[in-house]
Amino acid sequence: MGSSFTSTVLERFLLGFEGTSLPDELRVLLKQGLAGVAIFHRNFERLEGLCALTQEIQQAAGRPVLVGIDQEGGTRYALKEPFTAWPTPTELGLVDDPPLVERTAQAMAAELAAVGCNLNFAPMLDLAMNPASPVTTDRSLGADPHKVARLGAAFIRGLESGGVLACAKHYPGHGDTQVDPHVDLPVFNGTLDRLNQVELVPFAEAVAVGVPVIMTAHILLPQIDRERPASLSQKMLSGTLRRQMRFEGVILADDLGMGAIARRYGPGDAAVETLLAGTDTAMLCHDWSAVRPALDAVERAFQQGRFSQAEWQSSHARIERLRTRVAAATREVPPLGVVGCTEHRALAAKIRERAAKVITSGTTDERR
Repeated sequence: MGSSFTSTVLERFLLGFEGTSLPDELRVLLKQGLAGVAIFHRNFERLEGLCALTQEIQQAAGRPVLVGIDQEGGTRYALKEPFTAWPTPTELGLVDDPPLVERTAQAMAAELAAVGCNLNFAPMLDLAMNPASPVTTDRSLGADPHKVARLGAAFIRGLESGGVLACAKHYPGHGDTQVDPHVDLPVFNGTLDRLNQVELVPFAEAVAVGVPVIMTAHILLPQIDRERPASLSQKMLSGTLRRQMRFEGVILADDLGMGAIARRYGPGDAAVETLLAGTDTAMLCHDWSAVRPALDAVERAFQQGRFSQAEWQSSHARIERLRTRVAAATREVPPLGVVGCTEHRALAAKIRERAAKVITSGTTDERR
C-alpha cells in the first residue's frame, strides 16, 4: 500500500478480499497488526483451498488473528458442500429446542474449526417482525424476542463449546424494516423503550451468556439519534450497548462498504465515525479501493488525538482478550473428516423433519 500503519490502528479493521489467494497488500497488513480477515465463497473453490487459505492468513500474521465466515445455516449465508447443509435459523426457531440448537452450533463450530475459521458471524438475533423484511427471511429464529433470546443464547454456547467465537448480529436489530442495508439505509421509528422491551431482549441475553462479539446494524433510529445510523451512533454504541447493557466484548461494525453507509459517507469518514462512536473493529469486505482511504483517515485521526486515549486503550484491551480466546481455541483442531460427517448430516435431517411436523400441525406460536 506504499506506507505502513501503526498496529494499534490496524487492529481496528477486519478486511475481505477478492480472489482465491491472499493478496500481497493484505499479507503486509496482517504482518503489521491487522485484526483479521473475513472469508467469503468467492475466496475458495474446494475444501483444501479453504484450509490452505486460513493457514496462509495465520502464517502471514505470525500470531493468532480472526478468520471470520458466515455459517448461519440455510442457503443464503452458509457454506456449501462438502459442509453439512444445516437447517435454516427459521427451522431451528420452529423446533424451539435450546439443547438441540446448542448441539447444532457445536457441530457447526467443529466443521469451522477444522478448516481454520475461528469466528462465525452468527447467530442472527434480528426478529422476524415484518414479513416484507429482506433481511430476516429464513434467517431469523422467530418473532418472539424471548424465544429468540433463549435459542440465540444456546447457539452462542454451542459455538463456544466447539471452539469458535460467536458474533451476535445485527444490533439493535432491523427485523421491523423493509430495506436491505446492502442497498440503502433502513429506518426504524421505534423508541428506546420499544427497543428495550422487544428488539434488545435477545441481545441482552447474549450479553448475559458472555457473547464475545456483537455486530452492529446499519439502521437509522431517528427517535434515538437523528444524525447517525446505529453503527455510527455514540448513543447506541457507547451509550446503550456499553453503559446500559454492560457489554464488555468487542463491538464489530458490519461492512462499511454497504449501501446504507457508502451512499452517505466516504470510507474514511465512516471508519473514523464508527470508531469514535464506540466500535472496536470495523469491517471492509467488498471494495478494496476503500481500504486505503479508511486506514489513512483513522491513522490521521489517531495521530491528531481525536480519539480518547482512555477509550482507545479500553478497546485495545478488549481486542487483546479476544485474541487470547482465539489462541486458546486453536490448540485443539478437529480432524478435517468432521466436515459433512454422517453424524452431522443426520442431526440436520432430524431438525428439518421436526420443523416440518411443526408446520404441518400448525402449532407454531410465531407472531406474524
